[in-house]
Amino acid sequence: MRKRDNTLTTDQKALAVNLDKYKYGSIVEIGAGQEVARRFFQVGAAAGTVAKTMSAYDMAVSDDIYGHVDRYVSRARLLQMLDKEFSQVVKRLAHVRPKNTTFFAYAATVTARSFKQKNECHGWVGIRLQLHPGAEPSDVVMHVRMLDNDNALQSEALGILGVNLIHGAFFHHDQPEWVIEGLADGLGSERIEVDLIHFSGPYFEEVENRLMNLHLIRSWLTRAVVFSPQGDVVVPGELLYRKPVMVMRGSFKPVTLVNVDMMAAGLRQFSQLAAVDENEIVSLAEITMNSLISGDNVDGADFLARIDLLASQGYTVMISDYVRFFRLRAYLRRYTQKPIGIVLSVRDFAFLFDEKYYEGLEGGILEAFGKLFPDNTHVYVYPSRPRGTDAAATITLDNVQVPDNLRHLLAHLKENDKLVAVRPLDEEHLYIDIADVLARLRRGRGDWESEVPETVAQRIIESRLLGYDSE
Repeated sequence: MRKRDNTLTTDQKALAVNLDKYKYGSIVEIGAGQEVARRFFQVGAAAGTVAKTMSAYDMAVSDDIYGHVDRYVSRARLLQMLDKEFSQVVKRLAHVRPKNTTFFAYAATVTARSFKQKNECHGWVGIRLQLHPGAEPSDVVMHVRMLDNDNALQSEALGILGVNLIHGAFFHHDQPEWVIEGLADGLGSERIEVDLIHFSGPYFEEVENRLMNLHLIRSWLTRAVVFSPQGDVVVPGELLYRKPVMVMRGSFKPVTLVNVDMMAAGLRQFSQLAAVDENEIVSLAEITMNSLISGDNVDGADFLARIDLLASQGYTVMISDYVRFFRLRAYLRRYTQKPIGIVLSVRDFAFLFDEKYYEGLEGGILEAFGKLFPDNTHVYVYPSRPRGTDAAATITLDNVQVPDNLRHLLAHLKENDKLVAVRPLDEEHLYIDIADVLARLRRGRGDWESEVPETVAQRIIESRLLGYDSE
C-alpha cells in the first residue's frame, strides 16, 4: 500500500509546484499578508506557477473587485474570490498558455491577530483547480482557526498551510485523506485548527465529505466537527457563538425513544434557567470518537448510519475526541459564556464517578469536577428503570449508588445544583437499554422496533443499517 511522503518541507512542496510548468494560476490573500505567494517566490522558479498575486484589503476595493458581501471573512466571500480569480486566469491565458496547462486560483480571507485586540483569529481558505487540461474545476474549501499568539506567527502558519493545500490538491487529489493529512505538515496541531473541509467538483464527486471531516479529527487538525440535521458540516464557532448549549452524549447505536425523551426533558428544565432564552438554545447529540473506532480504523458505514438516523430526528450532531466531560465543556466555552447543560442517563454514573477514569489528572476526580463546574454548567441526570420492574425500582439522582468515599462529593454537587435530576416526559421508556436494542435489531425484525422512533426503525430495516439482518 502506498504511503504519503510526509518528509517534504514547505519549500520542497512549493518548488515541486513551481517546477511543474503546466500548473499555473493566481494567489489572492486578504487578512494576513501574502505569505503563500511569498513562499512560492522565495524558492525560485515561481514565474512558471504564479500568474498574479493580490491583496484587496480595503473593503471598498474588495467590493469593487468581487461584489458586495455581508461578511468579509466568510465562505461567501471566499467563493466570490475563487469564482472571479479562476475565471479571469482561464479567460486571459487559456489561449496563450500550452494546451496541457491546468489552471488554479488560491484564495484566503482571514482575520488574524490585530494590533489592538485579542480577537477570534479565523478565516476561510480554498483552492479551485483543474485536475486535467480544459476540465471543469474542482474545489477544496476549509475553515481555519489560527492558534499562535501574534500576527507574524499566524501569517507564517497560513503561508505554510496554503502551500500544503496547493501541493496536496494537485498531487494527492486521488487520495483526499492525504490532502487532509498534509495540511499539518510543518505546523502540528498547536498552530492551526481546521474545523471544516469541503471537496466538490468533478474530481471529488465520489468523496463523502462527512467522512473527510471525521478525518480532520483523526489527523489531529481539530477536536470536534459538527453536522446539521441536513447533513452539512457547519463551523462550530458560528453555530455556538453566544448561545446556550445543551449536549446529550451517547453512542446512539441506534437512537432510541429514551434518547428522545432524555433530550426533550433536559431541554425543558434547561430552558427554565434565568440566563437561557429558549429560542436561542443549540442542542447537540454528541458522539465521542472512541465509540466510532473498531480496531485502529473508523467504521465509515457505521458512522454515516448513526449520523443519518440522528438527522432523521432533527438533531445537530457533534463528533468529538473529548473522552472526559470537562474537556467538552472547555471546548464549548471557547464560543459561549451562556449556560451549558449536559444531559446523561443515571446509568452512566458508574463511569462518571469511577476514579480510574481520571487517572493522569494531578487532582483526580476533584480536579475533573472542578473543571466541569466552574461556572454556569449543569449536568442533568435522567432516571432509569430495570426492565420488568415497577416505579418503585426507578434509579434516580436521589437514590443512585456511588462509592462510599464519593457520597459527600455527590451530595455537594446536588446541593449546589451542579447535578440536577431530570423529570421524564414519558416514563414508559425508562427500561430501554441501547446495547440490548442493538443486539436484537441485528437478529432482524422484532419488538426492538417499538423502542426507537418509527422513522429510525424504517431506515434501519430498509437500508440494513447497524448490522440489521433481514434473514
